[in-house]
Amino acid sequence: MLWIDDRVAIADWELSESFTRAQGPGGQNVNKVSTAVELRFEAERSPHLTPAVKARLKRIAGRKWTLDGAIVIRAEETRSQTRNRELARERLAEMIRAALVAPKRRIATKPTLGSQRRRLAAKSVRGEVKSLRGKVGEDE
Repeated sequence: MLWIDDRVAIADWELSESFTRAQGPGGQNVNKVSTAVELRFEAERSPHLTPAVKARLKRIAGRKWTLDGAIVIRAEETRSQTRNRELARERLAEMIRAALVAPKRRIATKPTLGSQRRRLAAKSVRGEVKSLRGKVGEDE
């Protein structure tokens, strides 16, 4: 189980991991040991997430969201396979935590009379400045 918060936990059947050889430095170890982790989370089929959370998660995941509704996270920062597994799971948990937060609804308000007057006064001053620009005539 991957615990996201007190209310949400992701079951093990929703997660699958595959291991490949990592890119970058690592000496001889990089050619022998598969330390890079590719974590796949079946987000679209998850019964633990509501449709609204899934929609926000899809927007947050971006290119990590596949056509079949899964999130693929690749971690290859360290030379340790267990540490890369922890990093991938933590990244997934952070994405889901961000998707769990519902955005606040915007309350439409009217501008005050004073702010309207200040805006119109600033526009007229700016128009005056612009009207004074231009070619200087012969008589001036």
